[in-house]
Amino acid sequence: MSEVKATEPSRHGHLPINGLSLYHEVYGELGTSRTAPLLLIPGGFMATGSMKSWVSAFAGKRAVIIFDQQGHGRTPDTSRKMSYEQFADDAAALLRALKVERADVMGFSQGGGVALQVALRHPKLVNKLVSLSATYRKDGWYSSVFEAIEGLSATAFAGTPVEKAFKEHTPEAAAFDAYVEKMKVLGIDDQNISDAQMRSISAATMVIAGDADAVKPEHALEMFKLRGGGDEEAAASGALQKVPAARLVILAATSHIGILGESAVLVPMVSAFLDDVPPATPDLF
Repeated sequence: MSEVKATEPSRHGHLPINGLSLYHEVYGELGTSRTAPLLLIPGGFMATGSMKSWVSAFAGKRAVIIFDQQGHGRTPDTSRKMSYEQFADDAAALLRALKVERADVMGFSQGGGVALQVALRHPKLVNKLVSLSATYRKDGWYSSVFEAIEGLSATAFAGTPVEKAFKEHTPEAAAFDAYVEKMKVLGIDDQNISDAQMRSISAATMVIAGDADAVKPEHALEMFKLRGGGDEEAAASGALQKVPAARLVILAATSHIGILGESAVLVPMVSAFLDDVPPATPDLF
């Protein structure tokens, strides 16, 4: 696939999804490869353009689908309540509308929480799952995260791409104010996936966070363990004898926002996971 094809969508536009006019982009051609397409889900207040470096890095080897969630980017808000579960149902409906039977799903922050819900609620659609700086329940975030969300207002987004994109389709100031308030409720209420539900996810899972993330490192570790991470046989022998059931990455000196700038470091690791590349063990003796 050429660089032009990798960075320009092969198709894009709006689709009627669960009462939304949902904007999406597809890079590459769907249904022409044995490699599962990758569904990328941006985080809260983020639109498709926020993950361009990730799209272009992945699209050279696999089809990539990315979309704007309710009220984000070019998808107008509606009176519909926001929830992680609803957003997951939107993502699943988009895959079905695109005639995708099975996809790898990767989400950042809020989008990572949505990705978890897609795997829980629509397991037949999800091949592999990648959680990037996300949690499965509220106490996985530092408490300061909720203090910051509580202090948000529409004025904080004045002149930003978030406000500009929203007002291109919905110019009324009151509508943008309402959207920000709904997003605050979504962020503060968060979601509460149980440990049993995390264990029940059928998709192989990769958990990624920064050591200075908004996600507590111990929470990322717990996610990894609940998804089957840890290998006593490898601990005893010093080498992996089989492809791990789950993978964990903690990046040094990396914040919640900073991790989005680490696509060059993370994409090769994620791609190896998605492609079932067996882990290498060097000869020491």
